[in-house]
Amino acid sequence: MRRIKDLRPIKVKDLKLYVINQLELPVKTKWVELSNCQEVADAIKNMVIRGAPLIGIVGAYGFAIGVKELVEKGEDLKKAEEIKNILERTRPTAVNLFWALDRMWNRFNRLLENGESREQIVHQLFKEAEKIELEDYHANRSIGGYGQVLLPEKANVLTHCNTGALATSGWGTALGVIRSAYEEGKNITVYVDETRPYLQGARLTAWELVYEGIPHYLITDSSAGFLMKRGMIDAVIVGADRITRNGDVANKIGTYALSVLAKEHNIPFYVAAPTSTFDLKTEKGEDIVIEERSEEEVKRCGECDIAPQKSRAINYSFDITPSSNITAIITEKGIISHVNEEHIKQFFKYRGE
Repeated sequence: MRRIKDLRPIKVKDLKLYVINQLELPVKTKWVELSNCQEVADAIKNMVIRGAPLIGIVGAYGFAIGVKELVEKGEDLKKAEEIKNILERTRPTAVNLFWALDRMWNRFNRLLENGESREQIVHQLFKEAEKIELEDYHANRSIGGYGQVLLPEKANVLTHCNTGALATSGWGTALGVIRSAYEEGKNITVYVDETRPYLQGARLTAWELVYEGIPHYLITDSSAGFLMKRGMIDAVIVGADRITRNGDVANKIGTYALSVLAKEHNIPFYVAAPTSTFDLKTEKGEDIVIEERSEEEVKRCGECDIAPQKSRAINYSFDITPSSNITAIITEKGIISHVNEEHIKQFFKYRGE
């Protein structure tokens, strides 16, 4: 087995949250303190941090930080509901944020009912956020363990966006599967597409792979189909921001196109995500709210204008991949093959969910 460096994108010290500013990568690794609820909300909305699991974790800490603000200012703890609302309004598609905030909200109300002191409530909320963070890390390791079995001893794997340590509490989901396969000694080469317009593949995934010494090639988004046609890709692994009851997957824009290409070329298309990414209350992908971001993100690349200012742009952050295009969903509790509503229902039933 190879030794993999452990990378953690956030840290907490003295009830203060510090995160790697992902907008600065790969040029420099800059840690920033998020000292109040609004700063946490802005960091999520402006993509200082991103990735569905990490958004949930940081949102959980953001709620604890917001309640801490109320306590320090001597304000009514009933205002905690507005803190939750502020954080929920940051990004609409990734379900992990709402899952984590609901968990924090329930914990907060139990503490109130138990008559805990204001200081103890803050302490316990930070503990709950820490549990969410640690559970995510161990879930990622389990996802990697299950998923790496699906990859042959020698494999060229295409991945989309960033689904590694920077998108989670550490290790990663789709990139975590790749890490685990490489750690097991498999001969893995990763094909990383740029992932416009924020270039999460080029800036973040490639940076992580360099950090760990995993062989890889950076490719343009538009070249994936040609590489598949030439037999250069053995599997595609992506993450997810929300998975519906019937197995449709919302993920970074461009995922749907990759699934169509993989299906056309008879290449397995895997989705790796923790069970917290499942939204069993939502029936199908068409019911998911898709975030649409600023046109300027498409018309600029970094600090450079790349399009006429008078041009209009469409900037959906996510698309929907139908379950029929998915070979399997890899979770921390096992693998769901033959992805459909009945198999997902059975999967959660057998695991006591």
